[in-house]
Amino acid sequence: MPFTLATWNINSVRLREGLVARLMSETLPDILCLQECKSPVDKIPLEQFRALGYNHIVARGQKGYNGVAILSKLPIEDAGDRDYARLGHARHVAARLESGVVIHNVYVPAGGDIPDRAQNPKFGQKLDFLTDMRDAFHAERPERSILVGDLNIAPREDDVWNHKALLKIVSHTPIEVEHLGATQDAGGWVDVTRKDIPSGPLYSWWSYRAPDWNAADKGRRLDHVWATPDIANAAHSSRILREVRGWDQPSDHVPVFATFDL
Repeated sequence: MPFTLATWNINSVRLREGLVARLMSETLPDILCLQECKSPVDKIPLEQFRALGYNHIVARGQKGYNGVAILSKLPIEDAGDRDYARLGHARHVAARLESGVVIHNVYVPAGGDIPDRAQNPKFGQKLDFLTDMRDAFHAERPERSILVGDLNIAPREDDVWNHKALLKIVSHTPIEVEHLGATQDAGGWVDVTRKDIPSGPLYSWWSYRAPDWNAADKGRRLDHVWATPDIANAAHSSRILREVRGWDQPSDHVPVFATFDL
């Protein structure tokens, strides 16, 4: 059965409940994966989402920070979570569809501002998180799986507004790109977005610091949809909803979509 999936770092699901409902109403994804919910699970505002047909939820949360949720029109069951790098953060949750396909929703640590683990422990946590993910995929290679989320790394030169200018900026440094690539390779993951849109600038995040984000267009592609090789060819129609960045009181991220004929 075909389904459309979207992933979105919402930067507080309670603050932006209306934007989530708007996205649901206007774009009709079957499954919506949210990151940075910043809410305990029991405080996620589900009433409006359920009224729109999203009756199934699998989530992990914590007060004020992190948090991941999978909201679905399709039946899903909780498939567990992993505390990568033992940070004690709500950064991963998995759900299983009736077809057996497993969806992993991941929120990789941002890593702070200084790309040096000696000076900045948050950067070390980010690298350790990715290493732990890599090792988990080596130990148990995923099958019939989709991985989405804010991975907080823009890996390709055309995933950032200026490759040379960002080589020493967290999210595009060579060591981060290397770690993300090793994680992707360990699971055999296919970058679905770039499979469908193989070339050209592509961004899913624009800083709040820019006075006019649209005119400056200093974006980065931090949000990703991956699939295992056994189902990657079933994916199509990838798109990034840039216009959502212009909604009232927006997240600094925008949703990324893909459809799977499974």
